[in-house]
Amino acid sequence: MNTFWTAVAALVPSIGVGAIFYFAMRFVVRADRNERANLAELDRLDAQAREGRSETPTGTATTA
Repeated sequence: MNTFWTAVAALVPSIGVGAIFYFAMRFVVRADRNERANLAELDRLDAQAREGRSETPTGTATTA
């Protein structure tokens, strides 16, 4: 049984670093996805402004 706990003790640091890496990369990918969505929304609003249209907060388009 002593060999089992030695093996577990040897694997715990690697598993911990792997978990930290997983969550860090997950955070980076989600942040990138959200930023791309926000930039797309800004581009859409900019294109609408160039066309002379504005959008109210309720989502209905009005002419300016």
